[in-house]
Amino acid sequence: MSVTATIMRTATGEPVQKMTFGRIPRLYATFNLQSGELVQVLRIEVGKPAPGKVAAPVTIWIESKM
Repeated sequence: MSVTATIMRTATGEPVQKMTFGRIPRLYATFNLQSGELVQVLRIEVGKPAPGKVAAPVTIWIESKM
């Protein structure tokens, strides 16, 4: 089951993009955004699913690695 997460930048607090992962990435893992920017995972938040839903919202907070 894949995980769709909202990618948030820690410096601004604004969403960057939505991304689908095969599983939740580990802390301090690195990956590339659609723009080609190399980023590092700093924090992962998993929320409660909405009533009647199965999928929980996932937010991944990143920092630029460059």
